[in-house]
Amino acid sequence: MSEVSPDEFSEVLAQVRQFIRTRVIPREQEIMDTNAIPEDIRTAAAEMGLFGYAIPQEWGGLGLDLTQDVELAFEFGYTSLALRSMFGTNNGIAGQVLVKFGTDEQKETWLERIASGEVVASFALTEPGAGSNPAGLRTKAVRDGDDWVISGQKRFITNAPSADLFVTFARTRPKDENGEGIAVFLVPAGTPGVTVGPKDRKMGQEGAATAEVFFEDVRVPASALVGGSEDVGYTAAMTSLARGRVHIAALAVGQAQRALDESVAYAASATQGGTAIGDFQLVQAHLADMQVGVSTGRAIVRDAAPKYVSGEDTRVGPSVAKLYCTEMAGRVADLAVQIHGGTGYMRDVVVERIYRDIRLLRLYEGTSEIQRLIIGGSLVRAAKKRQG
Repeated sequence: MSEVSPDEFSEVLAQVRQFIRTRVIPREQEIMDTNAIPEDIRTAAAEMGLFGYAIPQEWGGLGLDLTQDVELAFEFGYTSLALRSMFGTNNGIAGQVLVKFGTDEQKETWLERIASGEVVASFALTEPGAGSNPAGLRTKAVRDGDDWVISGQKRFITNAPSADLFVTFARTRPKDENGEGIAVFLVPAGTPGVTVGPKDRKMGQEGAATAEVFFEDVRVPASALVGGSEDVGYTAAMTSLARGRVHIAALAVGQAQRALDESVAYAASATQGGTAIGDFQLVQAHLADMQVGVSTGRAIVRDAAPKYVSGEDTRVGPSVAKLYCTEMAGRVADLAVQIHGGTGYMRDVVVERIYRDIRLLRLYEGTSEIQRLIIGGSLVRAAKKRQG
């Protein structure tokens, strides 16, 4: 049950929609050109509570549940994805580890500052040899008296250059009958031995920074171990990622809706031989396919979110939503460029940016291939169980 009533949430949603349409969309070009979110937009987002919209109210957040989160994500997806990326880790994969698995002391120390935007939290899971499947983790944490010493390398870490806190996954022992042997630690960015590499140069998503993070004999106290348990890490990663998959699916729907809207407007105004290209049946067919994809994606997200919240489906549904919506958004972005013709291939045209930005959604928080394995494997296991 959400802490925010439907009436209260409709006000929040209206404010977010207005903020994005009036404050962010007019400055998308600036965000792309400067590869940064303007400071006044960051400040406004923090004042609206966007750094903590999914953090419980007792810790200073808005307390939205996933069914409300995805409605906001449809809006975040309508503009430059860098905006959502700025506060996405605080509310999502990093913040949720603390909300669901942190000790009272850890929540007390960090959550209010995460919710206000004073602290930017990064989710340090991915490594050169361990991406969508954290079981291949190589970063190590070794007990030394009352402390833990962490050594390893992470890559593609969102918000790493501006992070104040790294929610860091590390192996404390080989996998055994007791579990995966993966723990998660709260490592402040200023801890000796923590080094952040230069910003990655990416295909798209200008304004959203990722980088490598190096841990060289980083010493943290026992109180940094999330949940006070060595075996929380794998479950925390899987739980946060599953929730994040529904959110990313909604984000993809938002981007696809923007690509569709841009394409409809272009088709109605651009002419070929004196005729609006939207009057051509093949262009209408493309628009129809785009609309069907967006409508289907929105319905899938709105089906998956309440089932995740109730606990009815916290595994297959999120993977179905992410797989369908991110693949659909890629097809929609491709058709948007096609409808725009040569114009759609020009830098500084909205659908060109969307075409590049949207490609990443099929990769992070579990690739499309990983989603297929989760869905297919779960179906087969359930069938075997029924057959006894």
